[in-house]
Amino acid sequence: MNARKPYPTDVQDEEWYFVAPYLTLLPMDAAQREHSMREVFNALRWLVRSGSPWRLLPHDFPPWYTVYQQTQRWIKAGCFETIAQDLRSLLRLASGREPAPTATILDSRTLQSTPESGARAGYDGAKRRKGSKVHIAVDTLGHLLALYVTPANEQDRDQVAKLAQSVQEVTGLNVDIAYVDQGYTGEAAQEQAQDFCMQLVVVKHTEAKKGFVLLPRRWVVERSFAWAARFRRLAKDYERVAQTLAGLHFVAFVCLMLTKTLNTFGLSS
Repeated sequence: MNARKPYPTDVQDEEWYFVAPYLTLLPMDAAQREHSMREVFNALRWLVRSGSPWRLLPHDFPPWYTVYQQTQRWIKAGCFETIAQDLRSLLRLASGREPAPTATILDSRTLQSTPESGARAGYDGAKRRKGSKVHIAVDTLGHLLALYVTPANEQDRDQVAKLAQSVQEVTGLNVDIAYVDQGYTGEAAQEQAQDFCMQLVVVKHTEAKKGFVLLPRRWVVERSFAWAARFRRLAKDYERVAQTLAGLHFVAFVCLMLTKTLNTFGLSS
């Protein structure tokens, strides 16, 4: 029984019943388990949403080092990627679509570096920002398919092969087309996509315009970035290791997709 006061970020019972099997790397009654795994997951959700440093976790959660170490185990085991894949299939089926998408949208955003991440930061001349670049692929509903982190000076077109490979792995070679912006133009990017049976389609303005313009297909990935921006831990690159930054993005999308799943199936309390 949970004795502490609940936080708004706490996992609901229905959500926990779904994710618990994915997060159970050891038996629930393992001798070395000192803290509730659900409480560790609650602490991780609170940290990603609030943006708190690890050492400033509230004391009614398990110790910060326990949460950190368990989070690293989950990330290295690919737990959150697997959860996201199954949730994505459920949500697609609920919307009347096939479980595996046939199209994806690629894009990137640059996160400002911090003292923790500065050693691997690069300078993005277009954004005039030093930091890390998060390259993502989403389906046409905006659900995360693949994610890759590089220094901000890396070009988008150079990451097509890695993203395309990851997308085809999680979809079973089902994706035929990828919508991109003009940062992915060039024969090299097209060839990288074709190596993984994928065609790049550049979506661009038909004429010069000022201000925000809603582009067909492309707006979906921008909305996904907006979803991620609600999680303050992802507002900047606070992580020493790029793998942790990527993993916390999957944690954020798992939280979003869990809520959406409960609402879709009428299970929200």
